[in-house]
Amino acid sequence: MSDFVTIQGMKIEVERRGTGKPLLLLLSEESQRELDSPFVAELAKRYELIIAQPPGFGRSERPDWISSPDDISYIILDLVEALGLKDIPVVGLGLGGWIATEVAIKDDSFISKLVLVNSFGVKIGGPLDRDVQDIWTLHPSKVAELKWYDTDLNNRDFSAMDEADVTIVARNIESFARFCWEPYMHNPKLKVRLPRIKVPTLFIWGEEDGVITSKYGKAFSELIPGAKFVTVPKAGHYPQIEKPQDVLQHINAFIG
Repeated sequence: MSDFVTIQGMKIEVERRGTGKPLLLLLSEESQRELDSPFVAELAKRYELIIAQPPGFGRSERPDWISSPDDISYIILDLVEALGLKDIPVVGLGLGGWIATEVAIKDDSFISKLVLVNSFGVKIGGPLDRDVQDIWTLHPSKVAELKWYDTDLNNRDFSAMDEADVTIVARNIESFARFCWEPYMHNPKLKVRLPRIKVPTLFIWGEEDGVITSKYGKAFSELIPGAKFVTVPKAGHYPQIEKPQDVLQHINAFIG
């Protein structure tokens, strides 16, 4: 069941699912698919999920002054305070992982453990090195090959979806582009701040991710002191969708 929490004058959509100890879940740019996925359904059998939709995603409002995941992180921090969340695990998927990382460098005192799944947000290579494929200018069929191990998962029948759901999908894409376009898929300042993260951290990566390779993921993980890194075979950029049980096994073993 979704509700709205007013943070800094804007309505933020928050959904709670499941029972058990609380877990803050920050979804990826594919949040509409993840909400209906076996991954979220199974995770909710073990934890009480607190699913916060960032500004511009789901039904959360998006004021014009918000322009980056860095801005969003302060909204999430205020939301955590408003909800009274303490000593909880945080799982961030894709863009949600970037937001979770931005949160953690500012204040990780409420986080017991941090899990980042195919996250991004840092510049690993040099100025002329492409860390992240340009998904906006490549042909859609090429993007599908880069994103998915099973490219059939790229196909979606939007004509069968409710208009409200299609609107959310379009809005999510627009917000994703707005927040991640310039600089492309990273915050230049984030890399040097990662040592501020002191909580146990686990990176989970799809081995066949062609958008952001596991080599990037491993290098990212090495920037956070003590972070662990694992890969999921036969999975691309969204292992939580392609191999949910594998991802869940890693999460459950890490969080306990």
